[in-house]
Amino acid sequence: MYEFEFKPFNKMTRADYETVGFKSGLEIHQQLLTEKKLFCRCPAGKYSTEYDAEILRHMRPTLSELGEYDGTALMEFKTRKNITYRIKRETVCTYEMDDTPPFLINDEALDAALSIGLLYDCNLVDELHIIRKQYLDGSIPTGFQRTAIFALNGKVPYKGREINVMQMSIEEDSCREVSDKGHDRIYLTDRLGMPLIETVTAPEMFEPIEVAEVASICSRLVRSSGRVRRGIGAARQDVNVSVTGGTRIEIKGVPRIGLIPLLTYNEARRQWNLLRLRAELHRRKITSETFSSRIVDITRYLSRFAYLPLKEAAEKGQKASCVILKGYAGLLHWETQTGTYFAREISDRIRVIACLTDLPNIVHSDSKGENLSAPDWSFLNKTLEATSDDTLVLVWGDENDVKTACSEIIIRAKEATIGIPSETRQALEDGTNGFERILPGAERMYPDTDLPPIRVTLDRKKRLEQNLPEKFWETEKKLSDAGVPADLIREMSNPAKSALFFEFFPNRISDAKLISKILANYPKRLKKKFRSGIQPETEIYKIILENLADGKIIPSTVFTILANYSINGELILTGPLDNSAIEDKIREKADEFREIIFRNPEKKTEVISGKILAGLNFRVAFSRVIQSVEGFKGI
Repeated sequence: MYEFEFKPFNKMTRADYETVGFKSGLEIHQQLLTEKKLFCRCPAGKYSTEYDAEILRHMRPTLSELGEYDGTALMEFKTRKNITYRIKRETVCTYEMDDTPPFLINDEALDAALSIGLLYDCNLVDELHIIRKQYLDGSIPTGFQRTAIFALNGKVPYKGREINVMQMSIEEDSCREVSDKGHDRIYLTDRLGMPLIETVTAPEMFEPIEVAEVASICSRLVRSSGRVRRGIGAARQDVNVSVTGGTRIEIKGVPRIGLIPLLTYNEARRQWNLLRLRAELHRRKITSETFSSRIVDITRYLSRFAYLPLKEAAEKGQKASCVILKGYAGLLHWETQTGTYFAREISDRIRVIACLTDLPNIVHSDSKGENLSAPDWSFLNKTLEATSDDTLVLVWGDENDVKTACSEIIIRAKEATIGIPSETRQALEDGTNGFERILPGAERMYPDTDLPPIRVTLDRKKRLEQNLPEKFWETEKKLSDAGVPADLIREMSNPAKSALFFEFFPNRISDAKLISKILANYPKRLKKKFRSGIQPETEIYKIILENLADGKIIPSTVFTILANYSINGELILTGPLDNSAIEDKIREKADEFREIIFRNPEKKTEVISGKILAGLNFRVAFSRVIQSVEGFKGI
């Protein structure tokens, strides 16, 4: 069944993705643009690396309503992390530190969330129920996040079909991670508690490029509301991926939409190759029932190895163990993602759970002499009574960490005989991903007893519906029908720009290309030419369009006016010149033009006219200058 081998990313076709059963969905987190946080009255959006104090905490799991522990919480508990929070008085209060109860939910944030839910054509809930979602990684000091579903069953159009939006939630943002090394993790709390929404789509994207394109549609839709934050970290995508025979894997914290295709390709490739690995293990008669391994303490042998990490471990007095995986010879070098092997699946688990964060944190006998020498491996094989069919995995460090690491090596190796473990994985900049934690289950959710349910009344829904912006794809169609150039339509679909466009078109200015050029093209040119200059606000463009409509300025002067504003901050509206000004400028430059030797005499009039036009700061039409130059004798 798993004979298909993944091609390089740029060689894969839709038929290839159909063969492996590629399927993906999105979980998009977007901060809301509010003045205050979600459940307290601290200011939102004030980022700073400065802090007034530090608080140290240790996390422990709690039982769910059904008396069960969440697997992710138990995994995080095994890490024995010291969590340090850096707090600043200006942005954090006692609520964030779990010392006082929450305020009622921020109404401004809830209105923004409900409005965006309506933009997705969702059904809004009649009553909002706040629940707690456990997070034992320390990203929230309370150990849980307050969240609530506010909308269900929405949709967005995509290439002639619809992508379903399963649900939307409003929740509080987590801390920003500063560092994570060994057993110490440090967080900044400046964004903690800021309101955000999570949008969950159905797994209805069937090749990587579709995932990115749908993410872009969702991003543009929420931005069109004008009620979300912009900038780095304001939006974060989590991507769910599976293949036939695989399982749902969540890739967390995708930093930008452009990385999604490569990330999802590599995850599909990883799952497919892990399924092929399982088939190979079964061919070797290794199943979860027949799996066999041993752990041997090899601390006393450390000093005999020349490999630097082991040599340093001996000098530091650290412990070392060898895990013997029976029958696994060669399989730790089994490729999973692009240029990545099964050994990394094990190394990642050890890095995260055993907190052996200094890499390399393992060496293994499948590495073909890249670390220990052939005689060293022969010595270990003989001493530990391993066979040529076995793989040896060495790990070193603190005694307790080594014990945890050995346990995780065995767990992950045995999981390979079963299939693909459900995990949350971290997006990496090279387009691959690494283990982050076990995928959370329903056990981490339980009702919040500090906050009452909130009714979402019909009057509130009607009020929000009346103030909804037009969906951007509807705006784009209107702009296209109006004659806006195709390459400017996306930029012009911005609510502020499209509103200004239709304020003047067609009644006051009939040239759609001219208006869109001024509103969509000129801002980019100004930003490129005057990077440190003042960028005109919407009101400045409105004034210019009004003067243009009234005939007080001409199109050729607009960019000059905007450039002058960028440099000096002054809006000088220079009106058109009469013919005498053109003739005066020609006379002024006549001697200069007579001395020019033109390589292409047929272009002489156009070249001279261009120089005259520039000398007049483009305050006249080019056609008028050409007429004047042609009528002037002596040049």
